[in-house]
Amino acid sequence: MGALKIGRIVLGAGSTNTYFVYREGQEECIVIDPADYGRQLFANLKKNGLRTAAILLTHGHFDHIWGVEGLKAAANEVAEHHDYPPVLVYALEAEKPLLNHARMNVSEQAGRACEIEADSYVRDGEEIEVAGMKCKVIATPGHTAGGCCFYFAEEGFCVCGDTIFQESVGRTDLPTGSMSALIRSIKDKIFVLPEETKLYPGHGDTTTVGHEKNYNPFCG
Repeated sequence: MGALKIGRIVLGAGSTNTYFVYREGQEECIVIDPADYGRQLFANLKKNGLRTAAILLTHGHFDHIWGVEGLKAAANEVAEHHDYPPVLVYALEAEKPLLNHARMNVSEQAGRACEIEADSYVRDGEEIEVAGMKCKVIATPGHTAGGCCFYFAEEGFCVCGDTIFQESVGRTDLPTGSMSALIRSIKDKIFVLPEETKLYPGHGDTTTVGHEKNYNPFCG
């Protein structure tokens, strides 16, 4: 069985990190936070030998969900044609109100109203398995009430959305945000992971749990 790999494409007006996780030697991939240009994203992955098998959302802000519908539609056209399992969208249960409301997810203010529905609303601690790839859902409220991270223990990396950045944290002044909840989430949910765990944030560069414990000024 090949090793798990993670790749990144920066998309959209917010320079959002869209990640794709795949196993060496397999075509299926999990796309996390398809920020924009969903059909184009699907085509680019296909050109590189990858087929979208699932879509995971760390949270529901517009700059992380604008590409969901296009990517899902393109992926399901292929799935139906080849009799593959349907492509599902996963999000934390607490994020449903924000995903469903264009003003709350700020897409209306950003000029392109977007409201989506996940196919599977998951809970803290739940495990998602797609095409032999497993991740644990870690609820990290603060940036939004239903924000979460996806921890791939097998390869020691965590896709953390806008909860924590390299030496910074996500903003909390938008609907359902809370700074106290965010810092609590980081300390209680992220900083308990092994220090060598790689953190893949929604914007900016990759970091590690150990680096942020030592150098993040918001979490001292």
